[in-house]
Formats: sequence, C-alpha cells, structure tokens
Amino acid sequence: MQNRASLRETKHHGAVRFPFNLYPCTIPGDFPQVALHWHQSMELVFVKQGTGLVQVGAVSYPAHGGDIFVFAPGTLHGLRQAQGQRMEYENIIFELELLGGAEDLCAEKYLLPIQSGRLPLPVRLTSNDLCYLQAAACLRELEDANRAKLPGYELLVKGALLRFLALLLAQGKTLPPAETADTRRLKTVLQWLSAHYAEPLRVADAAGVCSCSASHFMRWFRQMTGQSFVAFLNEYRLNAAAEALQTIDETVLTIASRCGFENLSYFNRAFKAHFGMTPREYRKK
Repeated sequence: MQNRASLRETKHHGAVRFPFNLYPCTIPGDFPQVALHWHQSMELVFVKQGTGLVQVGAVSYPAHGGDIFVFAPGTLHGLRQAQGQRMEYENIIFELELLGGAEDLCAEKYLLPIQSGRLPLPVRLTSNDLCYLQAAACLRELEDANRAKLPGYELLVKGALLRFLALLLAQGKTLPPAETADTRRLKTVLQWLSAHYAEPLRVADAAGVCSCSASHFMRWFRQMTGQSFVAFLNEYRLNAAAEALQTIDETVLTIASRCGFENLSYFNRAFKAHFGMTPREYRKK
C-alpha cells in the first residue's frame, strides 16, 4: 500500500484539476492480486477477458469477462487470481468532486450521499442487469475518449461517468449496507496490521485487537477474507517488499528485514513462489 500507516490507500489519480485515471491491468500478469484496501476515490473495475475473484466487504464474487464492479468511496475491496486463470480489466478511478462541486444540486442530491455511504450503489453489473448494455457503453465511451484525448475529451469522460451513475441509481434496488460491524472491525485489524506487519506477529496479537479469543478470530478472519491470518500477513509482507524493491535503493536483505522476514533464504523462496521471479529479477523488470 502507498501509506504504511493504514490500509487506506492515499495515492492520487490523474491531475489535481482532473482527478481521473484509467489503468489497464492483468492478474497475474501485472501482479497476483490486489490486497484488501479502501480509499476515498470512486473505483470501477470493467473486466475485459478471463476470470478472477473480486472481494467487496466480506463477500467474494466470481468475475467474468464483461462484468462491472463498483467500489464506492470507503468500500473495502480486493482482487485475486482464480485458480489457474487470468483476468484482464480496466481499472477506472476518479474523485466524485470531478462530477460536481459546491452549490451544485447534483452534488447535494447524489454525489455527497454516495461519498458518505448514505446512497448505496449496486456492487456488480452483469449482462443479466437491465441497464447493463447502456452502462457498459458509457465505460467504453470514456475509454475511447481517454485513449484519443482529443480537444474536449474531459467533457466526454465526465458525461459518460454521470450517465453511468444515473443508470446505477435508476435501478432502485434495496441494497445491503456497505459498512457493517464486521467490515468496521476488519478495517481496524487491517490498520493495525499495516502499522505492525514488520514486527514478529502472532494470531493472539491480532485477536487482541478485536478483543476475542484466537480461535474465534481465526474463524472470523478466514470468513471475512477467504484466507488464514498467517497467509494474509505473509502476502501483505511480500507486497510491501515488492513495492520497496521498486522504490527504495536498498539491498534485498535490508528490504526483507524491513518487511518482517528474518530469514533471507525463506524470503527469496516465498517471493519467487508469489511473483514467479526472484526479488532481484523483479527489481530489474
């Protein structure tokens, strides 16, 4: 994550006056997974090809070509490789303030309630949804405009995003709350983990953050994330090491130690198993 003090991502996307960006991504081509995190930006994932797994809050969904996932601000989400599968997708990230500001009726009625979580949105659109064809057309339009960047393309992007949100809101579905007691507790655990992952950690330490027994915590954590705490911690440390290899000019040994690995040989084996290459190969690539 960009900010080690919290699982809340703080990376800025796009320009200050046009906070929008689009990233073509492949799992596992670019990375094996995107770990659970949240941020205050709006994020859309438009699956282009293949199959993967998408987690939203405590719920995991299979993702197939054509599916659209909607992550409102503050939503816990992550993406993972399905066993032996590959998934290509467009990652569209923008700030809601891009679409309307102060003294704007649309901001008052729709954008601010979406930002605060008071106005829930559908999490996933598939070809079975009535608005799907129109919604997918909006995303393709903004993709084309962003690619060509002709004069006025920013207006096309904003217009496509506004129409996309209008289609979601018109569904009028009764949706479960995006934030629950369990997701709030998971955010607390993840914030604690991001602050202490480099230290020797035990399951009992994590359970103490939730004020519950180790056995109850292990069952609850697996139910919420689909992984054991030990496996999640190991992946978190490996992802932190991968980021450090790209951004910090230190030895592999120093980075391994900074990320909680006391044994360099084990770190090298775990890193290669996770990323398909050694730490030195990863840094060169």
